[in-house]
Amino acid sequence: MIIQSVIGGGLIGIAVSILLLFNGKVLGVSGILGELFNHRLSQNYWRLFFIIGLLISPIICNTFKPIPLTEMTSNNLLIIAGGLLVGFGSRLGSGCTSGHGVCGIARFSLRSLIATMTFILFGFMTVYVMQKMLI
Repeated sequence: MIIQSVIGGGLIGIAVSILLLFNGKVLGVSGILGELFNHRLSQNYWRLFFIIGLLISPIICNTFKPIPLTEMTSNNLLIIAGGLLVGFGSRLGSGCTSGHGVCGIARFSLRSLIATMTFILFGFMTVYVMQKMLI
C-alpha cells in the first residue's frame, strides 16, 4: 500500500509540474471546474479534458483492479448539504485542497499553508461533532 501511495503522490507531483510548466496554471480542481463555465469552449479544452479525466480515471482503474465498494451511511440531504458547503468554502477560501495543499504549500505560500491548516482543522472538528455529538 505504501508503494502505491508513493507512486500516486509522484504522479500528482508530475501532473502539477507539467501544468505549471507548460500552461502557467496552478492545479486547483475547484478553480478549473469554476473557470470551465466562465470562458468559451475554445479556451477551455484543457479544463474540459482535465475534468473528463477525473471522471473516467476510476472507471479505467477499476478494469485493472476492482475498487473496493464504499457505503455512505449518512443522510442523503446531509451529504448534499456537505457538498454544497465544500463548494462554497472552496470559493470563499480562493481554492481547494488541491490548489492550496498540493501547489500552494509546494510554493511556500503562507496563505496556502493557513488555508490547508484550516481545511484540516475543520475536517477534524466535523468528524468529531458527527461521531461524538450527533450520532
